[in-house]
Amino acid sequence: MSRDAETTEPAGDRSATETYEGTILVGRDFEPVEGTVVVEDGTIQAIEEEPVASDDVVLPAFVNAHTHIGDSIAKEAGRGLSLDELVAPPDGLKHRLLRDASREEKAVAMRRSLEFMQQTGTAAHVEFREGGVDGVDLIREAGGGLQIRSVVLGRETVAAMEHDGADGFGASGARDADFDAERTATRNAGKLFGIHAGERDPYDVDAAMDLDPDHLVHMVHPEPHHLDRLADVGTPVVVCPRSNLVTDVGVPPLRELLDRTTVALGTDNVMLNSPSMFREMEFAAKLTDASALEVLRMATVNGAEVAGLNCGLVEPGRDAKLLVLDGDSDNLAGVKDFVRAVVRRAGQGDVVDVVL
Repeated sequence: MSRDAETTEPAGDRSATETYEGTILVGRDFEPVEGTVVVEDGTIQAIEEEPVASDDVVLPAFVNAHTHIGDSIAKEAGRGLSLDELVAPPDGLKHRLLRDASREEKAVAMRRSLEFMQQTGTAAHVEFREGGVDGVDLIREAGGGLQIRSVVLGRETVAAMEHDGADGFGASGARDADFDAERTATRNAGKLFGIHAGERDPYDVDAAMDLDPDHLVHMVHPEPHHLDRLADVGTPVVVCPRSNLVTDVGVPPLRELLDRTTVALGTDNVMLNSPSMFREMEFAAKLTDASALEVLRMATVNGAEVAGLNCGLVEPGRDAKLLVLDGDSDNLAGVKDFVRAVVRRAGQGDVVDVVL
């Protein structure tokens, strides 16, 4: 990789011209192009096709479209528990552990998860943030000084959504409460509204869709008429395959969802899974009939669209949120298909740089 900067400004406040060389995965089809990405003031200005000496692979950084990082305090807790026993509000294991933990414990654990996501190529994540107003404050404090963007959907109260540090409201599910008031308030505030639906069965999907959410999370069990509704209205869906496997609710029908709407990828609860988009992509690609190209879109531009961000692709005009991999690492040397390699093979050990 070649990186030429005119100043020593930190990555989060860049005013220099920077260049990144190698095989660049360009545009929505991630076409491999040998050349240089030119970045000015944090925005991609050009992709210059030219011979370069670098073996690096330059691609958009990931957008993790669904996380719960508060339960970073309790990784791998709850062996053998059902979905409801693990995470159902208000007394699932996760919620009890969060109540028992100190503010400092939660802040330290969340920051470490944010640092891990940043180190493994995640530019932004969409966080369903427990704890009301205090929960929103907590994640903002935990992420202080980091470059990863937290798109925070407050929970439990309208005040959490209306907080200056919140980007919207994250609803637990239509069977848990009537969220009409929260949906109206979120719409009036011009913020995002996401809701869990169809995780353990199909019976909350219609009620969730009736709220006209900005996105649905999980959709493991859509029925044919739900798929028809998705095709009609185009509500984006965020899937979390590893989480669904851990909680034994099934695998989301990616082919059916991809054929009807925008689908993004999330890692869900840190209690259940590491917030690694490399691992999530590999699972999605190998467990379903989604192509590697589709899965990489799910992990980048589709997640950016769900989050309302101008990143997720390497093309002029996009924010320069980039991931640089060592194409000559012991793991990636000899790769013939770069998109398949990123999705099915690459990992943290291949990361050279994360440009945020």
